[in-house]
This record gives sequence, C-alpha cells and structure tokens, in this order.
Amino acid sequence: MSRNRTDIAPAFTWNLDDIFPTWDAWDAARQGLEARIDEYAALRGTLHQGAERLLSAFRLNDALGKLAYTVYFYPSLKYDEDQRDNSVNARRQQVQALMARWQEATAWFNPELLAIPIDVVRGWMTTNADLGVYRFAIEEVYRLQEHVLDEAGERLLSLSTRLSGAPNEAYGALSTSDAKFPEVTLSTGETVTMSYGQYRAVLAMNRSQADRRAAFLGHYGTYNASLNTYASLYHGVIQRDWFHARARGYHSTLEAALHGNAIPTSVLENLIEVTKAGAGPLRRYHRVRRTALKLDKYYPYDFSIPLVDWDRKYDYTTMLAPIVDATAPLGPEYQARMWRGFRERWIDVYENLGKRSGAYSAPVYGVHPYMLMNWSETLDDVFTLAHEMGHSMHTMLSHEAQPFVYSDYTIFIAEVPSTLNEHLLLEHLLSKTTDKNERIVLLQHAIDNITSTFYTQVMFANFELEAHRMVQNDVPVTAESLSGLYGSIFEAYYGDSVDQEALTPITWARIPHFFNTPFYVYQYATCFASAARLAAELTEGSAASREEARLRYLKLLSSGGSDHPMTLLKNAGVDLSRPETVQATVDQLDKLVSRLEAEVGA
Repeated sequence: MSRNRTDIAPAFTWNLDDIFPTWDAWDAARQGLEARIDEYAALRGTLHQGAERLLSAFRLNDALGKLAYTVYFYPSLKYDEDQRDNSVNARRQQVQALMARWQEATAWFNPELLAIPIDVVRGWMTTNADLGVYRFAIEEVYRLQEHVLDEAGERLLSLSTRLSGAPNEAYGALSTSDAKFPEVTLSTGETVTMSYGQYRAVLAMNRSQADRRAAFLGHYGTYNASLNTYASLYHGVIQRDWFHARARGYHSTLEAALHGNAIPTSVLENLIEVTKAGAGPLRRYHRVRRTALKLDKYYPYDFSIPLVDWDRKYDYTTMLAPIVDATAPLGPEYQARMWRGFRERWIDVYENLGKRSGAYSAPVYGVHPYMLMNWSETLDDVFTLAHEMGHSMHTMLSHEAQPFVYSDYTIFIAEVPSTLNEHLLLEHLLSKTTDKNERIVLLQHAIDNITSTFYTQVMFANFELEAHRMVQNDVPVTAESLSGLYGSIFEAYYGDSVDQEALTPITWARIPHFFNTPFYVYQYATCFASAARLAAELTEGSAASREEARLRYLKLLSSGGSDHPMTLLKNAGVDLSRPETVQATVDQLDKLVSRLEAEVGA
C-alpha cells in the first residue's frame, strides 16, 4: 500500500549519502564540473599537435565523466523518491543544463580528430601505450565518420539536446507527478487507488475478473483521458528521432539507432519476423489459461492471475537468500557482491506517495549501483529484484575491470545478466518445491517470463518500428492512428486467443520506453535468447564445461563497452545473427506449455 516516505524504515530506503553527504557537497562538485568543462573547451585546436595532446583530451573527458555520474545521479535519484518535490526537480534541471553545456563544449572533438589521418593516429597509439588504451574508442570515431558533421553541425545538434528531451520530460510529468489515478472499490469493499504498483498487485492477486476489469479501466482510463496529449508527445519523440537520423545521413531511424553498436538492421527485422511466425505457442498458452480459469471471455488483464489458488505474499527480507542462492553457478564471489547490495542500502524497496513507478538499476560510477523497487509482495517483485541485481552486478564487474572510457556497457547486452538471474532463480525455486500448486505457479511464471520478456517486447518493438516508419513516410500520427496500429499488431500476435477491451489499443500510452529510450525494448528479447543459451551452458554438461561457461560469462560482464556487443556475445558463445537463436526460444515456450498442460490437465 502506498504510504508516506517518512513512515518507511531507513533500512528499506537507499542511502544516497554514499554519493554526497549534503546538498552543499553536491553543489561544490557541480561547480567543479562546470569549471572543468571550460578547461576542456580550451583544448580545442590542439589535437594535431601529437599523441600527448590527444591523450590529455581523453583523460580530461574521463575525469569529467566520472564527476558527472555523481553530480547527475544524486538529484536524479532524490527526485525519484518523490517526484512532487519541485526543489529537487529544479536541481535536477540544473544538472541537465550542465550536461547540455558539456555536450556543446565537446562538439569540436570528433570533427577535429577526423581531420587527422587515421594512419597518423594509429602511429601515435603504437608509440604511446597510454593512448593505446583508447584504441577501440578512437577507431569507432573513424568508423562512424560518415555520420559525423562538421564542427558547426555538431555544435548545432548539441544545442538541441535540451529540446530533444522535452517530450520525455513532459511524459514523466503527465504520467507520474500530474497523474490522478482514481480510487476503485473492489468486490470486497476495499477501495484502492489505481497507481501502477497497486494496479499490478490487483492483476497478480485478485481472482475476481470483475475486479481486474475495474482496475484496468481505472488505471488506463487515466491515460485515455489524456490520450491526445500522449500521442502528441510520442509524435514529438518520433519526429526528434527522424530529425537526428536525417541530420546525420542515416536512411532510417532504425539504422541510426543500431549503427552506433554495429548491429545490422536485419537483427531486429528478423527477430520480429521469426517471433511473429512463432506465435502459435503463445496463443496455445492463452487458450490453456482461458480453459483452466473457466473464463468465457479472456482479456490481457487476466494474464497475470495464477492458474491455481495461490495467495502467498512474498516478504522482502525472506526472499533475499533464495535470490542469492540461485546464482551459485556464477560462483561465491558473485554471490558475495549481491549480499553487499542487500546489506549496504543500495535499494529503495517500497512504494511511497510521489515515488517513480517501476524498477531500475542506476550505475553510479565511483560509488556503487543503486536500485529502485516498488515492492508489493508479489512473485513478480521477487523476480524483478533478481533482475535489477543482475544489472547491478554487471555494473560492478564492468566498472572494476575496465578503464572509464569502456566502463559503460551497451543496451544490447544490458539485459543478459538480468534475464539470466531470473532464469537461475526460477530453476532454483522449482527445484525446491514439491507442491503441485507451487509448481504450476512457477511454470506459469516461467512461461510469463517468455511471453513478457520475449513476445511482448518484440510486439512493442514491432509497434515502435512501424510508428517510426509512419513519420518517415509522412503518414499522420494521431491518437487514433497509433491506437489502430497497436490494436492490429496485438491481434497479429494473439489472434483470437485473447479478447480486447475498448481500451486495449490505447495501452501503448503507458509504455515509458517508447518515450524515454526508443528502439530499446527489442533488446529485452535478444537478451532473453542470449541468456537462455548461456544458462544452459552454465547448468548443463560436465563440471569442466560449466566452469568454462562461467568464466566466459563473467568475462562478458567484465568487458563493459570494450568491443561491439555482437562480438562480445559471440565470444561468450551466442550468435544472434542466426535465426535459430530466436527460434530456440519459441521452441522453449512450446515445451513449457506442454508441461503446464500436463500439470493442469487442460
């Protein structure tokens, strides 16, 4: 139940004093960052003077980056504690302005570097070992040079940074701080405010379809009331993406989004094609659910309810040990790092009034990761915590092993360790139970993990790709056209196995990734396929082969952004360019549905 933050015990809130003890300390660091930005701007025009000058620019940029992590995340995390706090929001905006200024101050760097022949720079790297550390970063600048503008062009794009973030900012305000979710009276007489956390709890635990429907209509009615505004904001996001793609000479927003990490557009296109063609097991699962739940009509708000009576509430503190124990295949050092996170207040556990919804892991360089949760005692919360801890372990290993320039990992790999943690937790919990009902619940969770992390994310990516193509083809983007597109794509995946409410087609408006990080969600699916392959190698075969797989996997987590993500995954044993990697997940779902059918007798 949502509460005032002051009523939550400190042990269940994150300790941001590890970043800065006071706002005064933060402000001093902010001023220091501002001064060093001016110092970086003074290096303009010096790169041609030799290896030492180029090295100085890289090192100063690293120093700025390290400082920026703490200066940015301190007010950002504070703001997410209570997004109604305007004073914190003002400080956060100060930092955003400073980040934009930093981008402006560095706009000269790539064009100036590219004015130097690559063979000359390679000679510098050969003779200067310290500069050689930056080889991959330097080679990437030259690889991408056809999409780098001249100095005036880069400066102009840098000036658009704050404007580009406006749709995202407005979406956050509209969907969180200004959102007025209604109170819904359930069949028990209980009145519940339909915030996202409470809405999810009703869908996961309330066995009355009428209550679930009331929760759905209440929650999404809030979005429907402002649907034209959401459509306008999303149109702004797509137009922004298309502007940047054209400005840099890309043929499409998809190419612009993937080219930076050297990912062929065919990876996403093939992912959608293979997954859509493999929708049979998805539809079969929902028909099994419809039969088992004895529902004449079966809607998306029926997806989460357990197939058997299962009203267990999962206490946060008692679930920490199983989450850690499940990662035994990754070794005791990995597990010890997890316990640090749990014990040293890296996690903000419970929902409170004004708090940002959802969950995430924030990679605060030089400190440690922080995790935001909105724990409501559901099984989903247990797996979400394991998921976010996977991100955090990735962050720790990457930050420790790599120089700062490569310490950040790409989105394309980011969801592998989080998804793998969930996979290991599932198998661990299944191995510990002898209860038929619990086995059904866990099998359902395993299947739901595939349907939500794989199929649903591919469906989202399908929508996102087609919405961007609408703008590229000068097709009007309105609330009606977006909802029509989403409804038709939904039907392409689910067919007649699922019924649609009148509000089902508008549910695109609640997907934050569409507004915050376009062309992100498909990577949940590619990462899911990668994690499934890695999990099999970590848990099957001889002890020697499992140990080899463990070392390859930990090397992947420690590699950060030191190479292209497709290359790093191939080194770990996963080739996402092959359709069978995607098809394997479709086949895995088919087998799990068969096991579930046997358990429930459907």
